[in-house]
Amino acid sequence: MNSEEKDNTTRPPAGKDEVALELMRFIAVTTGMGKTSSGPGFAGKPPKTPEEQVDALIQLYERCRATVGKTN
Repeated sequence: MNSEEKDNTTRPPAGKDEVALELMRFIAVTTGMGKTSSGPGFAGKPPKTPEEQVDALIQLYERCRATVGKTN
């Protein structure tokens, strides 16, 4: 495929749920949410259980959905 035969397909606009999911993913990765290992030095809080981590991610996703829903 040469440069003139570019794929001209366009992606459909993302739905609000997809935008909320991307926002949640960005926040989780940026803040280190869900990581279980702590770095060197003093640990402030003990690591959360997997169930607590899942609950925190679900709450974050719901907050992202609410925020995205307000923007339109």
